[in-house]
Amino acid sequence: MGIKGLAQVIQEYAPDAIKKVEIKHQFGRKIAIDASMSIYSFMIAVRSGGEQLTSESGETTSHLMGIFYRTLRMVENGVKPVYVFDGKPPTLKSGELAKRTARKSEAQEAHEEAKETGTAEEIEKFARRTVRVTKEHNEECKKLLNLMGIPYVDAPTEAEAQCAVLARAGKVYAAATEDMDTLCFDCPVLIRHLTFSEQRNAKEPIQEIYLDKVLTGLDMTRDQFIDLCILLGCDYCETIPKVGPKSALELIRKHGSLEGVVKFLETSDKYKLPEDWPWQDVRELLLKPDVAPAEEFDFKWNAPDTEGLVKFLVDEKGFNIDRVKNGAKRLETYLKSAQQGRLDGFFKVLPKTEEQVATLKRKNAERMEEKKKKQKQEAAAKKGAKGKPKGAA
Repeated sequence: MGIKGLAQVIQEYAPDAIKKVEIKHQFGRKIAIDASMSIYSFMIAVRSGGEQLTSESGETTSHLMGIFYRTLRMVENGVKPVYVFDGKPPTLKSGELAKRTARKSEAQEAHEEAKETGTAEEIEKFARRTVRVTKEHNEECKKLLNLMGIPYVDAPTEAEAQCAVLARAGKVYAAATEDMDTLCFDCPVLIRHLTFSEQRNAKEPIQEIYLDKVLTGLDMTRDQFIDLCILLGCDYCETIPKVGPKSALELIRKHGSLEGVVKFLETSDKYKLPEDWPWQDVRELLLKPDVAPAEEFDFKWNAPDTEGLVKFLVDEKGFNIDRVKNGAKRLETYLKSAQQGRLDGFFKVLPKTEEQVATLKRKNAERMEEKKKKQKQEAAAKKGAKGKPKGAA
């Protein structure tokens, strides 16, 4: 699930909450990874000639290629990954899932048409839109992770919520996913772009987003932040026409909560609430998601089963035997070296004092005031340039 425009809001109003780092910065850290999001991105990115990779029998292997090599890359950089798989989707999400199915069906038709009359670019574009992660894909990835010695978790419902629980409990350092809604589940640190390829990371470096700094920068409580995210729009309820990121932020700040916002919108001539807008149910789901207690988990990273990897990836899926054996050897070497802990793991991070929080708020306010002042100056200069006669000095 994503929150429409949330990344933009944080970037503009709480920039101190975002830290751009290289993957080596994650050395020694245990990180919970949203498996479904990663597998989906692998199936889109790991392709040949615009099509997904397949075995000789025609079975898709892009997801396995992605899991094997991207996980190896993380382990080589000292990361200890834990993959978290989605469970049964919440009832509230059924409408969004139905829309996605319909869009994929339309994309499939467009893809078939493009293969007859379209360009190579159009064929690839529609092919990517037809990608769907199946139960079989997930089960194959779990089998591969077992053979690699990498732990995984089956979440009761949303993987992002389970990742957040593990991070709050200190079982992992952070949750890694592209879905911004992870912050709604009270995840202290969100990592984005971790499972991207080296080439894409060059354009989009890894981001660490800190929830406490997001709340401080936006000057909001967690409850207000959740209300803002619902107003921005998510998989559980549709957006409100004419309410974009800026207006959503202004509405929450002015009215304090969704109760106040909804009361205002019901009497507004400018905005119209969607019929049966389930904001109260969505809020309850975000505050109390269905998750497994963190105490149930004790993660272990084991030596890879090289023989099992060769049988599965080489004999069954047609991978190159030398690359698989070499990967298994590197995996074993780096999993051992990753046992070394980070220095900051020996120290307890103290919460910010009231004075530090106030200072951060003041700096954010000064930054926003300076930005508004600059925008006014640029607007005035632009207006003056328009009013100046042609040829004037």
